[in-house]
Amino acid sequence: DSKLRHVEKDILIPQIMRERAKERCSDQVRAFTKCCQDTGVLMVVKCRQENTALKDCLVGYYTDPLFYEECRVEYLRQRAEYRATGIKKKRR
Repeated sequence: DSKLRHVEKDILIPQIMRERAKERCSDQVRAFTKCCQDTGVLMVVKCRQENTALKDCLVGYYTDPLFYEECRVEYLRQRAEYRATGIKKKRR
C-alpha cells in the first residue's frame, strides 16, 4: 500500500528529508556551529557566510524531487516494516 495520508506527505516525509539533508550537509553544519560557538553574540553578523552555505546546501536537498522520492520510499519501507512487526525503528 503506497497511498500516503496528508500528515505523512506534509510532516513525516519532510522530517526524514531534514534529517538526511543535515547528514549530507554535515560539513556546513559543523562550520556554522563552530562559527557560532566561537563568535557568541555577534554570530548574526560574523557567520553570514557559513549560514548562507548551510542554507544553500539544505535548500538544494529540500527542493530536489529525486531526494524527496528517495525519502518517500524510505518512509514507505519503514511504515511497512512497522506494520509487519509493530516495532518502531528507533526502538531497535
